[in-house]
Amino acid sequence: MIKVSVMYPNTPGSTFDMVYYLESHIPMVRQKLGAALKGVMVDQGISGEEPATPAPYLAMAHLLFESVEAFETAFDPHAQAIDDDVSNYTNTRPALQISEVKL
Repeated sequence: MIKVSVMYPNTPGSTFDMVYYLESHIPMVRQKLGAALKGVMVDQGISGEEPATPAPYLAMAHLLFESVEAFETAFDPHAQAIDDDVSNYTNTRPALQISEVKL
């Protein structure tokens, strides 16, 4: 199983519209990626390592796929449309990591 993590850094002045993300962006991503997307989780940062310190990320999305190839095949045709929507919910650029789930 492959996990694609999209992480939105919490930097000074950064904003994130979680309602738009959950109600518009993620449903659009699900529709475009179709059956290749095996699962999705969304986290909202609430704290850093120490209580009451800022979370390093405003939000993170974790998308599950059977393989890197399945992700690329599903994502590549829609990459521009998905990227074009980012400015509708945040003013920060996400970092992306592809991981192999081991447990």
